[in-house]
Amino acid sequence: MAITLKAARINRGLTQALAGKLLGVSSYTISNWETGKSFPDAMQILKIQEIYGVKYDDIIFFASKLRFKRKR
Repeated sequence: MAITLKAARINRGLTQALAGKLLGVSSYTISNWETGKSFPDAMQILKIQEIYGVKYDDIIFFASKLRFKRKR
């Protein structure tokens, strides 16, 4: 089952600050990962899997915002 990184964090009851502390990064870094501004490295992904309880293959690291244009 695919889940966004943010949803996985929230499902574990973690704030960005607490997740950052557990992962050894700042809450700003967590925010950047969740918005697709940056991406965790391989070691951080292993920690994310363990702390969030979600497999890498099931994590959506960034859900792009699609913009649809109306046809006139």
